[in-house]
Amino acid sequence: MYYDDETPTKETETGSDELLSDDQLRLPEHASILVRVHAVEAWLVRRRKEASLEIGDVALAMQEAMQSEPQETRPRRRERERQELHLRHLQQDLVQARERLATYEEAQALLEECIAHTSGERVLVEYYLALEDLVQSIGIDSETTGITDSTVPSPRLNALADVQHRVEHVGAPVEDD
Repeated sequence: MYYDDETPTKETETGSDELLSDDQLRLPEHASILVRVHAVEAWLVRRRKEASLEIGDVALAMQEAMQSEPQETRPRRRERERQELHLRHLQQDLVQARERLATYEEAQALLEECIAHTSGERVLVEYYLALEDLVQSIGIDSETTGITDSTVPSPRLNALADVQHRVEHVGAPVEDD
């Protein structure tokens, strides 16, 4: 039921997108490729929203940290160093959140491209292969630039791995027990 000033919108309706974006989604074996593709799309939209919210949260924390006034008129060196370290960590968190958002946006554009150029059951296979090519190109780029800290994967590689995992999770039919 809608009141005078309410109109049904995507945001007020809980629908299939919310259900299909669930990380624990289990599609039946007979689910169509359209449902599987839509599950990947809905998940990417949710991840983009989460990354955007994370950016906002970190930006707010940075603003609060910069505006907080020290208890003393002249803060001690340790306190000043602690505040600077906290700000550096927040800046790093902001850069990583922006990188995740950009990666999810890139992955969504790549999916749209695969949908436009591929038909039928091959859409998610082609998408997965395109993601794999992207991961490989990032690995090659890091080797040529000399950045090879393999102990700490970049937020970009982590996000791409999450997308690949999602495609694996909803792309392949699961046999019912």
